[in-house]
Amino acid sequence: MQLIAVHGFGSIVYNRPLFNFRFTSMLEVSNLACSRGDHRLFSGLSFTLQPGQIMQIQGKNGSGKTSLLRTLCGFILQDEGVIAWGGTDVRELGEEYFAQMMYLGHLNAIKDELSALENLHISAGLSGDSLSEKDALAALRRLGLRGRENLPAKVLSQGQRRRVALARMLVSEAKLWILDEPLAALDVGAVALIQELIAEHLARQGMVIFTTHQPLEVAGMEMRSLSLS
Repeated sequence: MQLIAVHGFGSIVYNRPLFNFRFTSMLEVSNLACSRGDHRLFSGLSFTLQPGQIMQIQGKNGSGKTSLLRTLCGFILQDEGVIAWGGTDVRELGEEYFAQMMYLGHLNAIKDELSALENLHISAGLSGDSLSEKDALAALRRLGLRGRENLPAKVLSQGQRRRVALARMLVSEAKLWILDEPLAALDVGAVALIQELIAEHLARQGMVIFTTHQPLEVAGMEMRSLSLS
């Protein structure tokens, strides 16, 4: 496995953050191995991610990028190795770790019959986050959904549905964001906004691990890269 540091970008003016975190934890992965059926996707994978850092997982289709993200989230049990948060195995921490982590998959995971506003409230509730009506509306409107907050998700375009899912980034109190193809189905303006939200999270000493087939630039931050090959 190869860990590559990529040069950072220019400066950015950050908007006022919704939350102020005091970070004392970091993510540590040691000798991780994962299989799909009889096929070993990767093994001997080790890295650390500290507050304020962002890392892109790279590799060909089928190399195990999504499987790695889902393993970090606890959805898949690794074959070998340890995932630790603040020096403690996440399997011992249980909900204490999951409360610090937000996962956004390449699927939107929203209910068609519910409105954008209802979907955001449900997502926040399942994550244990407290979310007021005012903050939920503000998040959806910043994601470009003004006037569509109370429409059923099934009548929204694919790009709008993606924005509903991504609105969780604005209301989540999680320290670690794990994002699988966050830019899928987004136009140029929405991509710029997501990059801005990620930059704000990192400026608050948050952490981000992501995959993408589209260029993602976060101004003022060193972009680390982990290649699965």
